[in-house]
Amino acid sequence: MNTILIIEDDIALRENTAELLELSGYNVITAPNGRIGIEKAEKTLPNIIICDIMMPEVDGYGVLEKLSHKKETQHIPFIFLSAKTEHKEIRKGMDLGADDYLTKPYEEEELMSAIESRLAKAELLSKANHSQTDLTIADDSLRNLNELKNFFDDNGEMLKIEKGEIIYSEGQHSNNVYLILKGIVKTHKMDENGKELITTLYKPDDFLGFTSFEENIPYQESATAVEDVEVAAISKQDLKEILGNSKDVTLELVNVLTENLSEIKQQLLQMAYSSVRKKTAQTILQFAKILNKKPNESIKISRYDLANVAGIATESLIRTLSGFKKEGLIEIEGRNIRVLDIESLQKME
Repeated sequence: MNTILIIEDDIALRENTAELLELSGYNVITAPNGRIGIEKAEKTLPNIIICDIMMPEVDGYGVLEKLSHKKETQHIPFIFLSAKTEHKEIRKGMDLGADDYLTKPYEEEELMSAIESRLAKAELLSKANHSQTDLTIADDSLRNLNELKNFFDDNGEMLKIEKGEIIYSEGQHSNNVYLILKGIVKTHKMDENGKELITTLYKPDDFLGFTSFEENIPYQESATAVEDVEVAAISKQDLKEILGNSKDVTLELVNVLTENLSEIKQQLLQMAYSSVRKKTAQTILQFAKILNKKPNESIKISRYDLANVAGIATESLIRTLSGFKKEGLIEIEGRNIRVLDIESLQKME
């Protein structure tokens, strides 16, 4: 049975999380602050540590730094919990060597997925180390996907793109891969009738611009800033060398790209077979998720972009939005849309 150490000063959150994990078959140890958390980690050597950042006596950064300098605890997977969503706070934790982070409040499925994936990775690495004891890893190799993102942030070319500006165009040589640091980006193509079709929406911390590493083929679609955007660009050749030295990072990256493909397939199925009302509802919810909006927070997005993602005519979208407003599902304030009844939109047929 895997043991999980939870270091959290909020007693309700600590106990609720512990109960959830115990019901899922884990052995759980808890600590109310960083100092006690360090002591329990050194004594019990848990399989994984879940740790809050803002705590009395020793904060989460201090816990991670202390444990990362001890041989017995430096390889234990470490997940941060934080109410802070700013890029710099997340980045600080990853720079110290954290494997993942969750922002509070988090969903049960999100927590379980993070734990299971980190435990699975730790097991795979352990087996690899036992079967390949003579394998040496280059000093400049990266350990995980978060370190790759930090490499983009530290060494990439920083670009600021204003709302509506193009990052790259379909047909241009695909020389760079980008990490989005701020803002939302849409990728899009033109159909045979000259109508724009939005293929994907990308948010901060997403990669953008992947094509073949073997050939300098052109970009297969265009990328445009939906709002003011900041990206870090790395040449494909440099990235290829990095991934060649970091097999674990390569596997994580493949998983991310595979998940992106699955989401695109679902969007295409929605566009092909759903009713106009369902397409409109699902697209509103998709934008809310990408823009990280909570229920009742306004979504500022053009009707044109909504229609293109949904795959319907702008006129049909406007009529459907008007119907949603009359039914009390949304509010429309100029270009802003506020979701009033998220459950009804989710169940829309």
